[in-house]
Amino acid sequence: MMRAAAFPLGAEATLAQLETDPHPVLARLREHEPVSWSPALDGWLVTRRDLALQVMRDPETFTVDDVRFSTGQVVGPSMLTLDGQAHRRHRAPFAGPFRLDAVRERFTEPVAAEADRLIDAIAPAGEAELRRELAGPLAAAVVTVALGLEAAGTAEVLGWYDAIVASVTEITAGGAPTEAGRRGFEALRAAMEPALAREPEASLVAAAAGDAGGLARGEVVSNAAVLLFGGIETTEGMIANAVAHLLARPDQLAAVRAEPALLVNAIEESLRLEPAAAVIDRYATRDVELAGAPIVGGDLVIVSIAGANRDPAVFAEPDAFDVRRANAKLHAAFAAGPHVCIGMHLARLEAHTAVARLLERLEDLRLDPAHQPAPRGLVFRKPDTVRVCWTPPAPAA
Repeated sequence: MMRAAAFPLGAEATLAQLETDPHPVLARLREHEPVSWSPALDGWLVTRRDLALQVMRDPETFTVDDVRFSTGQVVGPSMLTLDGQAHRRHRAPFAGPFRLDAVRERFTEPVAAEADRLIDAIAPAGEAELRRELAGPLAAAVVTVALGLEAAGTAEVLGWYDAIVASVTEITAGGAPTEAGRRGFEALRAAMEPALAREPEASLVAAAAGDAGGLARGEVVSNAAVLLFGGIETTEGMIANAVAHLLARPDQLAAVRAEPALLVNAIEESLRLEPAAAVIDRYATRDVELAGAPIVGGDLVIVSIAGANRDPAVFAEPDAFDVRRANAKLHAAFAAGPHVCIGMHLARLEAHTAVARLLERLEDLRLDPAHQPAPRGLVFRKPDTVRVCWTPPAPAA
């Protein structure tokens, strides 16, 4: 009660507001209570960009290594839920293959081929729901190959991912891990067994499970689960949000069509305006004061990536979508510090490729006027649906 009285704006913020349209609430908090106590989240909410970066870059004070960490409760210890030497040991076997040059060499052609295959399937209809007919399947197909799960199939992988993400979201909202999430992770574990036994060159997980990787099989599976839902969620959200942002603003879409090189920055601006991962959790390792907030050791500290990305001290007119924004890439959508997203280069490649191929192949692509997309979600933000239409190509003579 004392915390709520000291931080009245944070006390007023509801889960419903943070799930549906958090940006007005985050703007007020950022201006008046940049570190505020949120009874709805049972933790401190950090909304100013400089403070968000400070928290993410200081794992000794703000750690992920806590039994309450939502992802750890669902998939066990991994590079996402460990700090220090343990974190480095879990992350190192996966770091090399996710370097920018390695990603471009290994995935540029397969990503383009899969994007075209998915567009081929929808093109004759003249309408589609892109989140589940393009964005999700593309992300799942690429992660499936990266993790050596081809035998399982994309549809099954998407089912496990849905269950794991829903369980993580439920924990973040104050609930308990779901039974569906447990089953999804167990199914993933069973499917991973053959992949773990292959030659190290076969997939990322095979390399991590080999002698050079230095991880036990259970540790590899936990990290693979993180890569699975992180890779799909980030990429699916990036594509869905970017398409929605561009198609909802004809002037911005026209600029990108006239100057295709702008698409790279448009993707970054979309990430800034609506990051696919809106919040990340940390736990205070000691008593510390942050922007006047008296944080006690053990307290949950929630970094609002969505809040940081619209900080007017860094981004002029922060609520506007501007594909020419010069500093769009200063967003924190992939986090920062030792836990910066290991798959960000692959996610960017997939998003850029998917949106570029859509715009190139479907010349009059537009939103379905009867279904306007609206992002939502407490942890992961994207539209439930992105319904679009276009003039289908004429049948071959």
